[in-house]
Amino acid sequence: MNDHKEAHELAHLYVDGAFSRREMIRRARKIAGGVAIVSAALNNMGAPLRAQQGASCSTDLRVPADAPDIVTQDVQFAGDESPLFAYLVKPKRDVTDPIPAVLVIHENRGLNEHIKDVTRRVARAGYIALGIDLLSRQGGTDQFTDPAQQTAAYGRTTPAGRLADLRKAVAYLRTLPDVFDSIGTVGFCAGGANVWMLASSGETTRANVVYYGAPPALDQIPNIHGQMLCHYAQTDRNLTAQGATTIAAMNAVQKRFGFHVWENVGHAFNNDTGAAFNAKAACEAWNKTIEFFYTHLG
Repeated sequence: MNDHKEAHELAHLYVDGAFSRREMIRRARKIAGGVAIVSAALNNMGAPLRAQQGASCSTDLRVPADAPDIVTQDVQFAGDESPLFAYLVKPKRDVTDPIPAVLVIHENRGLNEHIKDVTRRVARAGYIALGIDLLSRQGGTDQFTDPAQQTAAYGRTTPAGRLADLRKAVAYLRTLPDVFDSIGTVGFCAGGANVWMLASSGETTRANVVYYGAPPALDQIPNIHGQMLCHYAQTDRNLTAQGATTIAAMNAVQKRFGFHVWENVGHAFNNDTGAAFNAKAACEAWNKTIEFFYTHLG
Protein backbone atom coordinates (compact mmCIF):
# COMPACT_ATOMS: atom_id res chain seq x y z
CA MET A 1 0.00 0.00 0.00
CA ASN A 2 1.17 3.55 -0.74
CA ASP A 3 2.69 4.96 2.48
CA HIS A 4 0.86 8.26 2.19
CA LYS A 5 -2.49 6.53 1.66
CA GLU A 6 -1.85 4.13 4.55
CA ALA A 7 -1.04 7.01 6.90
CA HIS A 8 -4.24 8.82 5.93
CA GLU A 9 -6.25 5.66 6.53
CA LEU A 10 -4.65 5.34 9.97
CA ALA A 11 -5.73 8.89 10.78
CA HIS A 12 -9.29 8.13 9.74
CA LEU A 13 -9.38 4.90 11.74
CA TYR A 14 -8.07 6.75 14.80
CA VAL A 15 -10.78 9.42 14.78
CA ASP A 16 -13.38 6.71 14.20
CA GLY A 17 -12.31 4.97 17.40
CA ALA A 18 -10.51 1.96 15.91
CA PHE A 19 -7.24 2.57 17.77
CA SER A 20 -6.01 4.19 20.91
CA ARG A 21 -3.62 7.11 20.46
CA ARG A 22 -0.72 4.87 21.46
CA GLU A 23 -1.65 2.14 18.96
CA MET A 24 -2.14 4.65 16.16
CA ILE A 25 1.31 6.15 16.75
CA ARG A 26 2.86 2.68 16.95
CA ARG A 27 1.44 1.81 13.55
CA ALA A 28 2.33 5.20 12.09
CA ARG A 29 5.98 4.75 13.05
CA LYS A 30 6.17 1.74 10.73
CA ILE A 31 5.40 3.99 7.76
CA ALA A 32 7.94 6.33 6.21
CA GLY A 33 7.05 9.79 7.52
CA GLY A 34 3.93 8.25 8.95
CA VAL A 35 3.57 10.24 12.17
CA ALA A 36 3.95 13.55 10.34
CA ILE A 37 1.48 12.52 7.62
CA VAL A 38 -1.05 11.26 10.17
CA SER A 39 -0.69 14.43 12.21
CA ALA A 40 -1.30 16.59 9.14
CA ALA A 41 -4.33 14.51 8.19
CA LEU A 42 -5.74 14.83 11.70
CA ASN A 43 -5.25 18.59 11.62
CA ASN A 44 -7.12 18.73 8.33
CA MET A 45 -10.02 16.78 9.83
CA GLY A 46 -10.15 19.12 12.79
CA ALA A 47 -8.93 16.47 15.23
CA PRO A 48 -5.31 17.36 16.03
CA LEU A 49 -3.24 14.78 17.82
CA ARG A 50 -3.11 16.84 21.01
CA ALA A 51 -6.80 17.70 21.03
CA GLN A 52 -8.82 17.12 24.18
CA GLN A 53 -12.24 15.52 24.12
CA GLY A 54 -15.34 17.55 24.80
CA ALA A 55 -16.93 17.80 28.20
CA SER A 56 -19.02 14.88 29.40
CA CYS A 57 -22.55 14.74 28.13
CA SER A 58 -25.20 15.31 30.76
CA THR A 59 -27.12 12.38 29.29
CA ASP A 60 -25.30 9.22 28.24
CA LEU A 61 -26.76 8.32 24.87
CA ARG A 62 -25.45 4.74 24.86
CA VAL A 63 -27.93 1.89 25.11
CA PRO A 64 -26.76 -1.52 26.31
CA ALA A 65 -27.74 -4.60 24.32
CA ASP A 66 -29.69 -5.97 27.28
CA ALA A 67 -31.65 -2.78 27.94
CA PRO A 68 -35.15 -3.71 29.12
CA ASP A 69 -36.95 -1.34 26.75
CA ILE A 70 -35.67 -2.85 23.47
CA VAL A 71 -35.45 -6.22 21.71
CA THR A 72 -32.39 -7.01 19.57
CA GLN A 73 -31.94 -9.65 16.88
CA ASP A 74 -29.36 -10.59 14.26
CA VAL A 75 -31.17 -11.09 10.95
CA GLN A 76 -30.38 -11.92 7.37
CA PHE A 77 -32.32 -11.53 4.15
CA ALA A 78 -31.70 -12.10 0.46
CA GLY A 79 -29.30 -9.89 -1.46
CA ASP A 80 -28.38 -9.84 -5.12
CA GLU A 81 -25.23 -11.96 -4.71
CA SER A 82 -25.28 -13.23 -1.13
CA PRO A 83 -27.33 -13.10 2.06
CA LEU A 84 -27.30 -9.68 3.70
CA PHE A 85 -26.64 -9.47 7.43
CA ALA A 86 -28.13 -6.85 9.71
CA TYR A 87 -28.88 -5.95 13.32
CA LEU A 88 -32.58 -5.43 13.97
CA VAL A 89 -33.69 -3.57 17.11
CA LYS A 90 -37.26 -2.87 18.13
CA PRO A 91 -38.72 -0.92 21.05
CA LYS A 92 -40.66 -3.03 23.54
CA ARG A 93 -44.29 -1.96 23.49
CA ASP A 94 -47.70 -3.27 24.41
CA VAL A 95 -49.51 -2.21 21.23
CA THR A 96 -49.17 -3.93 17.85
CA ASP A 97 -49.83 -1.00 15.52
CA PRO A 98 -47.11 -0.58 12.85
CA ILE A 99 -44.52 2.13 13.47
CA PRO A 100 -41.90 3.88 11.29
CA ALA A 101 -38.44 2.41 10.74
CA VAL A 102 -34.93 3.80 10.32
CA LEU A 103 -32.05 2.25 8.38
CA VAL A 104 -28.71 2.85 10.13
CA ILE A 105 -25.66 2.92 7.84
CA HIS A 106 -22.21 2.36 9.27
CA GLU A 107 -18.85 4.04 8.71
CA ASN A 108 -16.11 2.40 6.63
CA ARG A 109 -15.41 -0.31 9.23
CA GLY A 110 -18.60 -2.27 8.87
CA LEU A 111 -21.30 -3.07 11.40
CA ASN A 112 -19.21 -2.71 14.55
CA GLU A 113 -20.27 -2.39 18.17
CA HIS A 114 -20.50 1.41 18.02
CA ILE A 115 -22.96 1.31 15.13
CA LYS A 116 -24.96 -1.40 16.86
CA ASP A 117 -25.19 0.96 19.83
CA VAL A 118 -26.41 3.74 17.54
CA THR A 119 -29.02 1.33 16.15
CA ARG A 120 -30.22 0.69 19.69
CA ARG A 121 -30.41 4.45 20.30
CA VAL A 122 -32.76 4.78 17.33
CA ALA A 123 -34.98 2.01 18.72
CA ARG A 124 -35.05 3.64 22.14
CA ALA A 125 -36.39 6.76 20.41
CA GLY A 126 -39.38 4.70 19.29
CA TYR A 127 -38.46 3.35 15.88
CA ILE A 128 -37.74 -0.07 14.43
CA ALA A 129 -34.04 0.22 13.58
CA LEU A 130 -32.00 -1.85 11.15
CA GLY A 131 -28.20 -1.65 11.11
CA ILE A 132 -27.12 -2.99 7.71
CA ASP A 133 -23.77 -4.75 7.24
CA LEU A 134 -22.32 -3.60 3.92
CA LEU A 135 -19.52 -6.16 4.26
CA SER A 136 -22.09 -8.97 3.89
CA ARG A 137 -20.86 -9.91 0.41
CA GLN A 138 -17.48 -10.67 1.98
CA GLY A 139 -18.93 -12.78 4.78
CA GLY A 140 -19.82 -9.94 7.16
CA THR A 141 -17.93 -7.60 9.46
CA ASP A 142 -17.28 -10.39 11.98
CA GLN A 143 -14.91 -12.02 9.48
CA PHE A 144 -12.44 -9.16 9.93
CA THR A 145 -10.95 -8.79 13.39
CA ASP A 146 -8.59 -5.86 12.80
CA PRO A 147 -9.98 -2.38 12.02
CA ALA A 148 -7.55 -2.02 9.12
CA GLN A 149 -8.89 -5.26 7.66
CA GLN A 150 -12.43 -3.95 8.04
CA THR A 151 -11.53 -0.75 6.22
CA ALA A 152 -9.79 -2.73 3.47
CA ALA A 153 -12.90 -4.89 3.12
CA TYR A 154 -15.09 -1.80 2.82
CA GLY A 155 -12.68 -0.51 0.17
CA ARG A 156 -13.47 -3.60 -1.89
CA THR A 157 -17.17 -2.75 -1.98
CA THR A 158 -18.51 -0.81 -4.95
CA PRO A 159 -21.01 2.05 -5.09
CA ALA A 160 -23.33 -0.08 -7.24
CA GLY A 161 -23.11 -3.00 -4.82
CA ARG A 162 -23.70 -0.80 -1.77
CA LEU A 163 -26.68 0.87 -3.40
CA ALA A 164 -28.20 -2.50 -4.30
CA ASP A 165 -27.74 -3.75 -0.72
CA LEU A 166 -29.21 -0.58 0.77
CA ARG A 167 -32.24 -0.89 -1.48
CA LYS A 168 -32.66 -4.49 -0.34
CA ALA A 169 -32.50 -3.33 3.28
CA VAL A 170 -35.26 -0.76 2.72
CA ALA A 171 -37.32 -3.40 0.93
CA TYR A 172 -36.77 -5.81 3.84
CA LEU A 173 -38.03 -3.23 6.32
CA ARG A 174 -41.15 -2.82 4.24
CA THR A 175 -41.88 -6.55 4.53
CA LEU A 176 -41.98 -6.46 8.32
CA PRO A 177 -45.59 -6.50 9.58
CA ASP A 178 -44.85 -4.07 12.41
CA VAL A 179 -43.28 -1.44 10.13
CA PHE A 180 -45.43 1.41 8.91
CA ASP A 181 -44.34 2.52 5.42
CA SER A 182 -42.54 5.59 6.71
CA ILE A 183 -38.81 4.90 6.54
CA GLY A 184 -35.82 7.07 7.34
CA THR A 185 -32.06 6.69 7.14
CA VAL A 186 -29.08 7.86 9.15
CA GLY A 187 -25.41 7.34 8.31
CA PHE A 188 -22.00 8.44 9.49
CA CYS A 189 -18.91 9.31 7.42
CA ALA A 190 -18.91 6.70 4.62
CA GLY A 191 -22.41 5.87 5.84
CA GLY A 192 -23.38 9.51 5.43
CA ALA A 193 -22.17 9.38 1.83
CA ASN A 194 -24.30 6.25 1.39
CA VAL A 195 -27.33 8.08 2.79
CA TRP A 196 -26.77 10.72 0.12
CA MET A 197 -26.32 8.04 -2.55
CA LEU A 198 -29.49 6.19 -1.59
CA ALA A 199 -31.58 9.35 -1.37
CA SER A 200 -30.28 10.71 -4.68
CA SER A 201 -30.95 7.38 -6.39
CA GLY A 202 -34.66 8.14 -6.16
CA GLU A 203 -35.43 5.84 -3.22
CA THR A 204 -38.56 7.09 -1.50
CA THR A 205 -37.31 7.27 2.07
CA ARG A 206 -38.98 10.13 3.89
CA ALA A 207 -36.31 11.49 6.22
CA ASN A 208 -32.56 11.13 5.71
CA VAL A 209 -29.83 12.22 8.11
CA VAL A 210 -26.21 12.65 7.01
CA TYR A 211 -23.33 12.94 9.45
CA TYR A 212 -20.22 14.31 7.68
CA GLY A 213 -20.71 12.30 4.51
CA ALA A 214 -19.47 13.21 1.03
CA PRO A 215 -22.41 14.61 -0.99
CA PRO A 216 -23.45 13.17 -4.35
CA ALA A 217 -22.77 14.61 -7.79
CA LEU A 218 -24.81 17.76 -8.20
CA ASP A 219 -26.76 16.34 -11.14
CA GLN A 220 -28.13 13.61 -8.84
CA ILE A 221 -29.68 16.01 -6.32
CA PRO A 222 -32.95 16.49 -8.28
CA ASN A 223 -33.65 12.77 -7.70
CA ILE A 224 -34.03 13.24 -3.93
CA HIS A 225 -37.60 12.72 -2.69
CA GLY A 226 -37.39 12.88 1.10
CA GLN A 227 -36.30 15.47 3.60
CA MET A 228 -32.56 15.79 4.33
CA LEU A 229 -30.82 16.84 7.56
CA CYS A 230 -27.05 17.27 7.30
CA HIS A 231 -24.55 17.49 10.16
CA TYR A 232 -21.04 18.68 9.31
CA ALA A 233 -18.03 19.79 11.33
CA GLN A 234 -16.53 23.27 11.11
CA THR A 235 -12.89 22.14 11.24
CA ASP A 236 -13.38 19.18 8.87
CA ARG A 237 -12.26 21.58 6.18
CA ASN A 238 -12.21 19.63 2.92
CA LEU A 239 -15.53 17.87 3.42
CA THR A 240 -17.50 20.73 4.91
CA ALA A 241 -16.28 23.06 2.15
CA GLN A 242 -18.39 21.05 -0.29
CA GLY A 243 -21.48 22.19 1.57
CA ALA A 244 -21.81 25.52 -0.23
CA THR A 245 -22.29 24.00 -3.68
CA THR A 246 -24.55 21.29 -2.27
CA ILE A 247 -26.77 23.86 -0.56
CA ALA A 248 -26.97 25.91 -3.75
CA ALA A 249 -27.92 22.84 -5.77
CA MET A 250 -30.58 21.81 -3.24
CA ASN A 251 -32.04 25.31 -3.23
CA ALA A 252 -32.03 25.47 -7.02
CA VAL A 253 -34.43 22.53 -7.26
CA GLN A 254 -36.38 23.45 -4.11
CA LYS A 255 -35.41 20.41 -2.08
CA ARG A 256 -36.32 20.33 1.61
CA PHE A 257 -33.28 20.17 3.85
CA GLY A 258 -31.45 21.43 6.90
CA PHE A 259 -27.69 21.93 6.91
CA HIS A 260 -25.95 22.38 10.25
CA VAL A 261 -22.22 23.06 10.68
CA TRP A 262 -21.17 22.36 14.27
CA GLU A 263 -18.66 24.85 15.58
CA ASN A 264 -15.18 23.97 16.78
CA VAL A 265 -15.49 20.23 16.16
CA GLY A 266 -13.90 17.88 13.65
CA HIS A 267 -14.76 14.86 11.56
CA ALA A 268 -16.40 11.98 13.49
CA PHE A 269 -17.43 14.24 16.36
CA ASN A 270 -20.42 11.96 16.99
CA ASN A 271 -18.38 8.77 17.48
CA ASP A 272 -18.00 8.33 21.24
CA THR A 273 -15.36 5.63 20.75
CA GLY A 274 -13.03 7.92 18.79
CA ALA A 275 -10.51 10.67 19.46
CA ALA A 276 -12.60 13.42 17.83
CA PHE A 277 -15.71 12.82 19.95
CA ASN A 278 -17.29 16.00 21.22
CA ALA A 279 -20.00 15.20 23.74
CA LYS A 280 -21.85 18.52 23.55
CA ALA A 281 -22.07 18.60 19.75
CA ALA A 282 -22.89 14.89 19.59
CA CYS A 283 -25.75 15.23 22.08
CA GLU A 284 -27.20 18.30 20.41
CA ALA A 285 -26.88 16.79 16.93
CA TRP A 286 -28.58 13.58 18.10
CA ASN A 287 -31.45 15.54 19.64
CA LYS A 288 -31.91 17.36 16.32
CA THR A 289 -31.81 14.03 14.50
CA ILE A 290 -34.56 12.49 16.63
CA GLU A 291 -36.67 15.65 16.43
CA PHE A 292 -36.28 15.49 12.65
CA PHE A 293 -37.48 11.89 12.61
CA TYR A 294 -40.40 12.75 14.89
CA THR A 295 -41.41 15.55 12.52
CA HIS A 296 -41.05 13.73 9.20
CA LEU A 297 -41.56 10.05 10.03
CA GLY A 298 -44.10 10.39 12.81
